[in-house]
Amino acid sequence: MNTKIPLVVDLDGTLIRTDLLYQSLFLFIRQFPLQSLSPCIWLFRGKSHLKTELAKRVSIDVSVLPYNLAVIALIETERAKNRQIILATASHKIYADQIADHLNLFDRVFATADRYNLSSHTKRDCLVAEFGEGGFDYAGNSHADIPVWASAAKAYLVNPEKGVEQRAAQNGTIERIIKSPHRPFGLWIKALRAHQWMKNMLIFVPLLAAHALLNTTILFNALMAFVLFSLCASSVYVLNDIMDLEDDRHHKTKRSRPFASGELSIKTGIIAVPLLLLTAFGSSLLIMPWRFTLILGTYFIATFAYSIVLKRVTAADIITLSLLYTIRILAGVFACDLIPTFWMLAFSMFIFLSLALVKRYSELREARLNNSQEKTKGRGYYPADLEMISSLGAASGYLSVMVLALYIQDQSTIAMYHHSQIIWAACPVLLFWITRLWLLTNRGEMHDDPVIYAVTDKISLLSGLVFGIIFWLAL
Repeated sequence: MNTKIPLVVDLDGTLIRTDLLYQSLFLFIRQFPLQSLSPCIWLFRGKSHLKTELAKRVSIDVSVLPYNLAVIALIETERAKNRQIILATASHKIYADQIADHLNLFDRVFATADRYNLSSHTKRDCLVAEFGEGGFDYAGNSHADIPVWASAAKAYLVNPEKGVEQRAAQNGTIERIIKSPHRPFGLWIKALRAHQWMKNMLIFVPLLAAHALLNTTILFNALMAFVLFSLCASSVYVLNDIMDLEDDRHHKTKRSRPFASGELSIKTGIIAVPLLLLTAFGSSLLIMPWRFTLILGTYFIATFAYSIVLKRVTAADIITLSLLYTIRILAGVFACDLIPTFWMLAFSMFIFLSLALVKRYSELREARLNNSQEKTKGRGYYPADLEMISSLGAASGYLSVMVLALYIQDQSTIAMYHHSQIIWAACPVLLFWITRLWLLTNRGEMHDDPVIYAVTDKISLLSGLVFGIIFWLAL
């Protein structure tokens, strides 16, 4: 290794485990949804112009980017040998300079500007003009880096894309290969949030309410609805994670999500979203009632609106979250060709509004413990709103108990159950569960997602079992 020649380091996929072009693009769409088509117009004037326009409009917090620690360790080792370190990237110079200033590891920066896109052959020509053929070592990761390695003295490969290692080896210049542990199946299970599919069990609630769980035709339709709804929901989770990259990186637990941490590339997420949606809606159109497809589309539009705008609008976010749960129940109704009842919809509206408020309370409580008085990042609330949210949440939960009590007295309920009076025993069970839920939330012992907590907490599961037994006895 010749330490007299500079070590040139790529940025996207090498120094950082993400792509700033895609990140800035989705940040722009999130911040300026009414201008979502503007990047297409900019792209007609060239990729460098697109990057320039995005960089001028979108700010990225470089302090929370997912840096590759192994690459930083390599840079620090070479700097200790008084070696010149160069950052050369196809990302825009605005971002590259901010990263260089933040890390304080680079002697010079070469990056994309409005006149040229510093990628592939353009990057190679720039480095050769500056340092001469074979006058630099280069660390990169992609197929676009092959021409650069061809003119470099030594090649450093960092998590190389498929086929890159073989092509780089043809030059016979590989000095070192840096690979991070990779477990794609587990990462995709996490990215698709398979554990969140438990929420889609709400699709089966109408079957229980109609006493139709043993009807094989209806049960099959409900199972298919569950699968298709889960695929659609996962597409939304992936899209939401891509849109919320920067907010997630500021969160103590969400920063470990596959896209926020850089373990999965944004590019693969962009491919996954339409594939999941095509599978869900294509299958729905072929095998499910049209009303189910309509409610599935409503769910996707509502969640997309939530990701883009509504999650940052005070009150609208929690109401939207509660409605998304209710939509799952309607999906079960329409998939099985049942009739939605007033009591079912009213109960779900109040109970899920309470759960949505639990979620917001938990986030704000954490901010207050950190002595923050500022608005929660990516949300429309201040820590000072805690008491009001707590009051609204408890009141909404208790209203669901009142709806249950009124349901018991309804003539249709009396006709459905031989001993409808027994259902009164379910009211104190529900009161107990809601009261305990809010007490634990106030103590800071609640999971980020109250629905996940409800299906994993032993006392909650026991309460649910007792609740079910009461209704069974009423039959």
